[in-house]
Amino acid sequence: MPRLHIIVDCISLAEDAFAGGAPAVQARIKKVHDAAVLAECQRIVAAAQTSKAMVIINDRADIALACGADGVHVGAEDLPVAAVRELVGPNLLVGATARDPATALRHQNDGASYLGVGPVYASNSKRNLPKPLSPAGLAEVVTTVDVPVIAIAGISASQIPELLDAGAHGVAVLGGVANAASATQATAELMGALGG
Repeated sequence: MPRLHIIVDCISLAEDAFAGGAPAVQARIKKVHDAAVLAECQRIVAAAQTSKAMVIINDRADIALACGADGVHVGAEDLPVAAVRELVGPNLLVGATARDPATALRHQNDGASYLGVGPVYASNSKRNLPKPLSPAGLAEVVTTVDVPVIAIAGISASQIPELLDAGAHGVAVLGGVANAASATQATAELMGALGG
């Protein structure tokens, strides 16, 4: 399981992330029709193969299968983990969002390969998020499950040591890369903080 997931909404950001050494991207593409989402995800998958990186599609098991992605990540309002696992089979990654130990354990038991846990910190990238968990809240989830935990929301390179200390396997970052002066440099700094 890669330790850094960069959340991207287009091929250009994905390419910048790959140039910075990102081992995985999560494609989260909204507000366009399905054919456009598929086409963009196919471009991202092709770029990832050149960089030997992984692609996980947010929310859409059908798009993940159609574009040849490595996995799918589902949130609280998406298809249940068990249904997604049945759709994609045993070989694709299935990630799921969790904010508490009980939900995390349920997702693990339903077949999740990893958990995205957050928001750990306050974030401007997504609206209407619940109160941040903090590293202590993250640690509560980590100690409940056996699958890798990816911390998400409001994360910068300087916060990575305390997240690793809390037991996180890695981090997922959107705004810290997408809004940076150089997405490639921001990705490289995150990789450096993760020891990679």
